[in-house]
Amino acid sequence: MERADKDLAFMLRYENVAWYENGKVRILDRRIYPTETIFVTCNTHEEVAKAIKDMVTQSAGPYTAAGMGMALAAYECRDLSEEKQKEYLKDAAYRLANARPTTANRMTQVVNRCLEVADEAMENGKKVDEAIFEHTVNSMNKRYSRIGIVAKYLVDMFPDNGNVMTQCFGETIVGMMLKEAKNRNKNIKLFCPETRPYLQGARLTASVAYDQGFDTTVITDNMPAFTMQTKGIDVFTSAADSICLDGHIVNKIGTLQIAIAAKYSGVPYFVTGIPDRDYETISQVKIEERDPQQVLEFRGIKTTMEGVKGYYPSFDITPPKLVSGVVTDKGIYSPYDLKRYFETEVEDYY
Repeated sequence: MERADKDLAFMLRYENVAWYENGKVRILDRRIYPTETIFVTCNTHEEVAKAIKDMVTQSAGPYTAAGMGMALAAYECRDLSEEKQKEYLKDAAYRLANARPTTANRMTQVVNRCLEVADEAMENGKKVDEAIFEHTVNSMNKRYSRIGIVAKYLVDMFPDNGNVMTQCFGETIVGMMLKEAKNRNKNIKLFCPETRPYLQGARLTASVAYDQGFDTTVITDNMPAFTMQTKGIDVFTSAADSICLDGHIVNKIGTLQIAIAAKYSGVPYFVTGIPDRDYETISQVKIEERDPQQVLEFRGIKTTMEGVKGYYPSFDITPPKLVSGVVTDKGIYSPYDLKRYFETEVEDYY
């Protein structure tokens, strides 16, 4: 297998996302990286699900962690009868897929494919945990390669000497778009809003961009509009946790306000990813709300008076009228025309 993570930043290399080995899953703790490089070791699939819920890994990381968690679950139940193993794996699949509600549809696809791989391994007398592990690595490689195609269409939208604003941490697309820009000798400068309260933009996107050799500037979450006006931002881009077929985009909280600022400032907003066939309309998406205490502190230091309340929706919804285009592996689509994406065959990379 030719690995698609070649020349990508440290945290995007497969072993540094999530990795199953010797009956354990190791996950890079993105809550503290790059201040510290620490891996969380999970001894059970329940601990993997908790790591996903607690945001040890985010963005596309949970897809890999869920697959590795399924391999671990197979290891846990290896001495049971085949029927009991299947029951155990189905329970594990549900727990892992629903660790975070907003992306449960995509996570369900991940674990369901692992269940199919498990059935095939049992039928052929193979070790189930090894089969699921190998499948997860292969699917990760397919995802990186497919997002590499998305990156080609996205980088077409970048000027040769452009200023690009991101939002949160788009994981694979961030690494692949920068790899593509470097291959084309495009001198891109990145402006990354910090993305409180977990600071994915400041810690993760900025780290990947800098690690891959790009001029990188972090701004606070209340600076995007002014930065667009004063720094000549050419393109605003983000990935998406859900791309509904009615053109609504669900992404990390703060995306909507940047999209509004971009529209006002005449800056195009390009969303990247594969449309969600099972989300016909935005009404089907559940927006996750996390512990409000997290907005009342900054990296463990309380910032408010006792008794002040917090509110923490993890995602927001950007309507199609604010989206210039949805960039996919089949080209760039209008947000009002996403059903056409499925008129031709769609490869399943989960």
